[in-house]
Amino acid sequence: MSDSRSLTARLLSGNTGWMLVRNTVVSTAVFLLGLGVLWVLVERGGVDTLVATAISFVIATTLHYALGRAWIFKGTGRGIVPGYAFFLVNAGIGLVVTVGLMAALLAVFPGEYYLAARVVVSVFAGLAMFLLNGILNFRRI
Repeated sequence: MSDSRSLTARLLSGNTGWMLVRNTVVSTAVFLLGLGVLWVLVERGGVDTLVATAISFVIATTLHYALGRAWIFKGTGRGIVPGYAFFLVNAGIGLVVTVGLMAALLAVFPGEYYLAARVVVSVFAGLAMFLLNGILNFRRI
C-alpha cells in the first residue's frame, strides 16, 4: 500500500476500521475453533495445557491466514508463500505472547480457568497480530 499519510492517520482510517471488523469476525471464528481443539486436547487427549494451547493456536492461525488473505486484507501484493511465511513469523510472536500470558494467568488462577484465561489473552495477542499483519505483512494499513 503506497500511502503517504502518517501511521496514526492510517490506523484511524475507515479502511483500517473495516479491516479490523473483518478481522474480528475471522478471529472470533478461528478462536472458537481453537478453543474447541484446546478443550479436546486437554480434556479428552490428556495433553498438557500449555502444549495444547500452542497446538490449537497453530491450527487456528493457519486458517486465519487463508481467510485473512482472501477477505481481511484483500488486495495485498505480497505473494502467497512469502505472505504465509511472514504470517507464521507474526504468529510466532503471537504464540510467545499467548503462551507467556497464559502461563502468567495460570500461575495466578487455578487450572480450571484455562479457557477464561485464553479468552483474556486472545484480546491482546489478536490485536498485536492484526497490526503486525496489516502494517508489515499484507501492507494494507
